[in-house]
Order: sequence, then structure tokens, then C-alpha cells
Amino acid sequence: MRLLIIEDDQPLATLLARDLATLGHESVIIDNGRDAFALVARDRFDGIVVDRLLIGSMDGVSVIRWLRDAKVEMPIIMLTAYGMRDQKIEGLDAGADDYLVKPVDAAELDARFRAIMRRPTDTLQSGILRAGDIEVNVHMHRAWRAGRSIEVQKQEFKLLTELVRNAGGVMTRAMLIETVWGYDFDPKAKIVDSYVKRLRDALHIEGLPDPIETVRGVGYMIRG
Repeated sequence: MRLLIIEDDQPLATLLARDLATLGHESVIIDNGRDAFALVARDRFDGIVVDRLLIGSMDGVSVIRWLRDAKVEMPIIMLTAYGMRDQKIEGLDAGADDYLVKPVDAAELDARFRAIMRRPTDTLQSGILRAGDIEVNVHMHRAWRAGRSIEVQKQEFKLLTELVRNAGGVMTRAMLIETVWGYDFDPKAKIVDSYVKRLRDALHIEGLPDPIETVRGVGYMIRG
């Protein structure tokens, strides 16, 4: 992949680009949003990494919003500080496909880009996610299984969305705590297991198998 890294912390950006290079990726680094626009307009990239807290008149959310308004549809992953839940939500609402908490692991960044690229294009636009007989409409906050409407609470819906979004891959408890609860809980807490049980109850239909698979010692997954 050829990636554009929009990050004003030069040592961090350089280190990330170096680690990505060991995975076979080429990176271009820019330290502000305005110059990034010109690069995107004239050059080809497979994905964009943008820091949420850019110094200057345009922060990362403004950059993401501008790119999406300009119909730039390539994958965008936003970098955030530890525990900044509101910043994550703001970035996702602006059009980011995913986010990572700094310091960034290049291998995880690579995996997340590949996961985004596996999603059908119409899924990114419509907000509809599918895995097996489960369908989730992210925009409408509604879910169905085997054509039946599923009633779930807010956090259960977010948990289901993440499992379906990453169907076929294991989501660790730590990953689910990060994406669903925003690091509000200790990763060793039983909050994930408790909500998975509630979600299983909501998804239960007589005669159909449990769609959530427990990967012992790791986490949970829904098969695609």
C-alpha cells in the first residue's frame, strides 16, 4: 500500500513510516491538512492516516470532513490520544473508517487497513453490514437476524456492530473495550462477557445456532 500520513509529530511519523516499510508499504508524510489536500488531488494513495490533534487551523476532524466532502473515498484511519472517547466519536462521525490509539503499532494499522478494504464499497456508503444471517444498519441503529428485527440496547448494538464489521476475525476483549466503551473499563473486567451474554440472548432464535463464537483465552467472533 501507498499511505499518506498526516502527522505533525515528526519523530512519531518517521518511526511509523519506517515500521510500515518493513511490512512492504510506502509512506508519504505531511505535517498539516492544507498541504495534504494538494497531495491527494495530484497523487495516488491507498489509504490515509491522520492525527486527530494537528497543530494549526485545521485539526484532524476538519481534514477528514473536507476529504469526505470532496468525495475522497479511500480508507481513512484517525490517530487519537489514549482514552479520548469523544474525539474518536467525532472523527468517526466526520467520515473516518477506523481509529487507533497512539502509540501506533504498524502491524495493527496494516491489519485495520486490510479489514477496511475487504468491506464492500456499498457497505461503506449505505452503512449496512452483514455477516451470515445478521444484518446491521449503522445509520438507523437497527439490527435483524434471519429477517427478524432484533431489539438491543445502545451498548449491545455497538458490540454487535463491531463483531459484524470484523466478521471472520477474532475481536479480543481489549479491542472490544476500546471500540465499544472507549477504554472506560479495565480490560480484565467482565463487562465484555456480560454484554456478549445479553447479545446472545437477543440474537437467539429457536432452531438456529449461536452466531457468536467464543475463542477461549482470546475473545469473540461472528463468522462471515
